[in-house]
Amino acid sequence: MTLTIALLEDDDMLRERILLPRLADFGFLIDGMASAAELELRLLRGVPDIVVLDVGLPDASGYDVARSLRMRHPRMGIVMLTARRDTPDRVRGLNEGADAYLAKPVEIDLLAATLHSLARRLHGDAPSPVATDGWRLADNGWRLIGPSGHGAALTKSERRMLQCLVDAEGETVARDRLIAAVSDNVHDFDPHRLDTLIYRLRRKVAEACGDVLPLSAVHGEGYVLTSLR
Repeated sequence: MTLTIALLEDDDMLRERILLPRLADFGFLIDGMASAAELELRLLRGVPDIVVLDVGLPDASGYDVARSLRMRHPRMGIVMLTARRDTPDRVRGLNEGADAYLAKPVEIDLLAATLHSLARRLHGDAPSPVATDGWRLADNGWRLIGPSGHGAALTKSERRMLQCLVDAEGETVARDRLIAAVSDNVHDFDPHRLDTLIYRLRRKVAEACGDVLPLSAVHGEGYVLTSLR
């Protein structure tokens, strides 16, 4: 199931150029708005799974918005994303109904992981079957879980690449095939980007999961994933 997110952020550049496209790249169906009034109009079209909102809004206090949302939609997820880092501000946000409180500037990986975690808690989703050696894909392939139980949120390209490797069932996957999996236009794709993508994925997984992803390069051929299904 694709998560629907309403993002309430009055900084146009942050909203339109960073948060919306980056979160969409993690598989979320997301709408952006700049004011509490716009959020109310969005709610008339349906209640999103999660609202991500700033505290400092042009027409309302984010704390008041969170409290109102919690009263009207008790099962909605609420994440406060704000530059206010002090403990009293965090405590107030959580007391007003927020499920999580993240300070700006926020790492997109952390925000995406928070949204996935909150959605699982709200929906009571059952864990995915455990793969060999404790590795598994969860949340419809948008999150990779390591043997330690910790997870890393995946971008669209990472998800496509991992699925291609998983489908190969431990066989080496040629570089051209991986490029075709991650790119909608292979002719404009720089082959070096594949190595960069894999390097960043390995590093992200190691930092988030505390385990080394069993993804190895096969010289002159491609890559192989040895123990994930």
